[in-house]
Amino acid sequence: MKHSKSVNSLPKISRAEKQAETRERLVAQARSMFLDIGYAATSLDKVAIEAGYSKGAVYSNFDGKEELCLEVLDVIHREKVRGVAKIFSGDSDLDTQLDVFVAWAQDDLVDPRWTTLELEFAAVAGSNPWVANQLVARHREIAELVRLLVVDISQKFNLRGQENADKTATALLSVGVGLGALRSLDPKIDMNVFGEVVRTMIKASSPKPEPAEQH
Repeated sequence: MKHSKSVNSLPKISRAEKQAETRERLVAQARSMFLDIGYAATSLDKVAIEAGYSKGAVYSNFDGKEELCLEVLDVIHREKVRGVAKIFSGDSDLDTQLDVFVAWAQDDLVDPRWTTLELEFAAVAGSNPWVANQLVARHREIAELVRLLVVDISQKFNLRGQENADKTATALLSVGVGLGALRSLDPKIDMNVFGEVVRTMIKASSPKPEPAEQH
């Protein structure tokens, strides 16, 4: 007769692993609530209860709601960056990759709920210098990632884009944030515009001329 394993024989979860799991669940719950009802309407008490923890569990992982929201935004940013990088890391030609990007941007890049959260949380920065500094640092990190992506695409397809990659990155972020803000107010805003702007800016970087033959 076979016996099931006893509870004592199951692998034990370390304290660090348990805390990481708690933190992950809290972030996931906070993300859902921040996006659904907004930053101001979400309390740490509500996050803790919905995640199945006490409020103390929140404070043992985060200094406050501001830090928790920053972690949520970091998770979202990483997902978006990975999505873009994956599209442009393939072996297909530039036009095909741009087509895929335009379709992806329409559905996944700019979620009006995400943009609304970004704008609402940015308002907090007006009265909280720490939040302001954190947001500035994250914006610069994202701008650098976009710049590196522009450089990578330019090198891959022999374009001139890398010469002004920093300006291109700033322009793309500005257009994306602006359209996202408009879409948060008017869901009918066509986000294909962003994809087409990206296409235009990248395609405008004409291929580098071939070196002249020596006679």
